[in-house]
Amino acid sequence: MKILIADDELRLRKVVALHLKKAQYDVTEASNGRQAVKLAENNEFQCIVLDVMMPEMDGIEACGKIREKIGDSVPIIMLTAKADASDIDAGIEAGADAYLTKPFSPKELIEKIKGFVENGKTE
Repeated sequence: MKILIADDELRLRKVVALHLKKAQYDVTEASNGRQAVKLAENNEFQCIVLDVMMPEMDGIEACGKIREKIGDSVPIIMLTAKADASDIDAGIEAGADAYLTKPFSPKELIEKIKGFVENGKTE
């Protein structure tokens, strides 16, 4: 199963990718929102994980653009340090299916992905 991880923090992105690879996922990485949108429209991912605060295009805008281009069949999980209710609302309004805040448990992220991928998009 193919997963897209978009986060501008290289170290965090590599840690998440490592955990997902150990869980037998094929991981593609993006370092900014614009790159994530391009990859999402040119590849078939089973799940997309987006950071909110990224250069060139933030995760909220990237989420909205991904939804415009590929619809809502692929679950999108926002993974971010922004934990205010207004930030969560903005992510959900843009089309995110879930919102996890940093610091987070890689196990929790993997379980969330498994839930979406194995049981369908709806939680």
